[in-house]
Amino acid sequence: MKDRDLTFAVFGLGRFGGSLVKELAEMKQEILAVDLNPERVDYYSQYATQAVVASGYDEKTLRAFGVRNIDHAFVSFGEDIQASVLTTMVLKELGVPKVWAKAHDENHGKILEKIGADRVIHPERDMAKRITHNLHSSKIIDFIELSNSFSIAEIKVTERSIGKKLSELDLQKRFNVNLVAIQRGQQTILSFTEDEEVQRGDLIVVIGNNDDIENFDEGGS
Repeated sequence: MKDRDLTFAVFGLGRFGGSLVKELAEMKQEILAVDLNPERVDYYSQYATQAVVASGYDEKTLRAFGVRNIDHAFVSFGEDIQASVLTTMVLKELGVPKVWAKAHDENHGKILEKIGADRVIHPERDMAKRITHNLHSSKIIDFIELSNSFSIAEIKVTERSIGKKLSELDLQKRFNVNLVAIQRGQQTILSFTEDEEVQRGDLIVVIGNNDDIENFDEGGS
C-alpha cells in the first residue's frame, strides 16, 4: 500500500463497527480492527488488514499496534460507555487526527464531544434523517449530515443534465455546492475536469450547506 493511502481503525466489532469494516474493505482500504471478543476478531480478520483481540484503551498495546499512524479511527462499543469514552480519549491523546465515536444516547454523545471526538455518530437518529430526505426527494439516493448545517448528498442526474459538461452545470457558482465525485456504474470518478460530460445513470456526490443542497436538488440536478 502506498504511503499516501489513508489508514483506518475500527474499535468495537458489533453490528455497526463490523459493517464499517466490511464497507472499508470493499473500498480497498487498510484497516485495523480491534475487539475484546476473539470470535468477532476471528470473523472480521477476513476483511481487515489486521484484526486483534485487545482493549481499545490500553495505551501501551495501541502504541505497539502503531495506532499513532492511523489517519481515521471509529469507536463503536455499543452500550459500553466507559470503553467508548476511554478509547476516544486515548486515541486523541496519541494524536490520531480523526476520531469518530458512536454514541449510545444524547448524554453519551455530549461526553464524547467534551473529550475531543471529532464527530459523534448517532446511528438511529442519523438513519431517520437520511430516510426522511429520501422520502422528500426522489433524486437524493443518500444523505449524510456532517454537522447541523453541512452535509454530503448523492443525487441522481436529471434528463436535462445528461450530455452537459461540468463547466455548463457550474455547480459552485449557481448553487454554492461542490462536486466531490461522480458514481458511474461500478466506477467512482474522483478526478475530473470541467470538460467531463454527465452521462445517463450518473450519480453525483456534492458537499455543501443543507439549504444549498436542497436548492440544488429542487432545481439543478
